Amino acid sequence: MRINKSLVDKVALPEAKPNGQVGQAFYRDSALPGFGLRVTSGGSKSFIVEKRIDGKVKRKTLGKYGPLTVEQARKLAQIYLGQVAAGHDPITDKKETNLKKLTLSDVFDDYLQTRKDLKPSTIKEYKRQLKGSFGDWINKRINDIDKDMIELRHRELGKRSAANANGAMRVLRALFNHAMNKYEDKNGTPFIKANPIDRLNKNRAWHPSARRQTIIKPHQLKEWYDATLQLNRSVTRAYLHFVLLTGLRRTEAATLEWKNVDFKDRTFLIPDTKNKVPHTLPMSDAIYDILLELKSQKENQWVFPSHVSNTHLKDPKVAVIRIRELSGIQFSLHDLRRTFITIAESLDISSYALKRLMNHKDSNDVTAGYIISNIDRLREPMQKISTFILEYWNQNNNE
Repeated sequence: MRINKSLVDKVALPEAKPNGQVGQAFYRDSALPGFGLRVTSGGSKSFIVEKRIDGKVKRKTLGKYGPLTVEQARKLAQIYLGQVAAGHDPITDKKETNLKKLTLSDVFDDYLQTRKDLKPSTIKEYKRQLKGSFGDWINKRINDIDKDMIELRHRELGKRSAANANGAMRVLRALFNHAMNKYEDKNGTPFIKANPIDRLNKNRAWHPSARRQTIIKPHQLKEWYDATLQLNRSVTRAYLHFVLLTGLRRTEAATLEWKNVDFKDRTFLIPDTKNKVPHTLPMSDAIYDILLELKSQKENQWVFPSHVSNTHLKDPKVAVIRIRELSGIQFSLHDLRRTFITIAESLDISSYALKRLMNHKDSNDVTAGYIISNIDRLREPMQKISTFILEYWNQNNNE
């Protein structure tokens, strides 16, 4: 049927029964095949044009009824159909034109929309790297960022910090991989055919970065512990003790909630971990005492609540600096996790129990896949580690 103003006004009436599908209906123009009006269940009206191209029906929205009249929309439809008749695909052509305009910022925004599994801390780090290391590339077309630019920027960043330079390029590599997998031309060919970061692999240009091996040595445990006792905030002190006694990553420990602590079973659960596998650990006697003491204090969602906001404890940088000053021991929060691992290994705890305690996954270890590590089997190793640490903490206390 021909579209006219009276029909356009009528389609919102309940008695109108046009052909269509759930949630929307279409009114076709009998004078110009392919031209029509789409009406949604919410009453929104938009002009559309359809045409079969390469065996597929493709639909283009011309604009909303109201700002666009029927005659104006019909003229736009005629232009579109004329382009198709001339051998063009306006929809695909526009898509490819837009792809050529894609900037690094566009790809990053799309990457964040696509990757729903990214942690807030990861997003924050990506934004930091993008602004700090590639601030002058943000509005640059991603297809204009070539291998030579990558190599030069990596070299420049490495003059200030090798680790940061490598980290920045890993972020950029992720964005290019996303673009390679996401954007294609009409033939299905990737818009970006190669990741320019691969130049660093082929040239072996990555900056060497030694892995930190610092730990708190056994003879330093007493001094470290005594320094923590001088902290003003008991929650921060308990948090640091808890991290050392459990070997948890700092964020995993800081975000522990009371709903995931089971005093009856003497276990606690970390549902959101680095490797996406929920982590349940048994409480040693020392861990049990720490949690019980915290539970007796003001009720809160978080086991380690922040004293400045209604959320969990954040990175206690001031406390760490204070302990360094008091004890003379240079350490980071992650050194506490390394210390836990080192102590566990020194106690001859089995490698499988150690991996389970640390929540490490090794997809290449076939044997580990056949071993079911029950929580109760981890109680003795956890208790041995705590006992070792407490012996050093308490030494000379009675002398």
